Amino acid sequence: MGAASRFRDSTQILLPVGALDGIREELEQRFTVSVHHEGEQVRIIGSPVEIKDASDFLAMNGVTLA
Repeated sequence: MGAASRFRDSTQILLPVGALDGIREELEQRFTVSVHHEGEQVRIIGSPVEIKDASDFLAMNGVTLA
């Protein structure tokens, strides 16, 4: 099911728990995304457009995306 996993990759970002320290509030203000804590990870969920823009924002703020 390659199509489903590709769609999921374009609608979410998984990061370690501390990755959003100091920038979570701005992330949620600038983009229409949901941020959920799941154990040792943080899941950011949004539309493909919002996730792309949020990814760019995270990269500009020094957050490494896998």
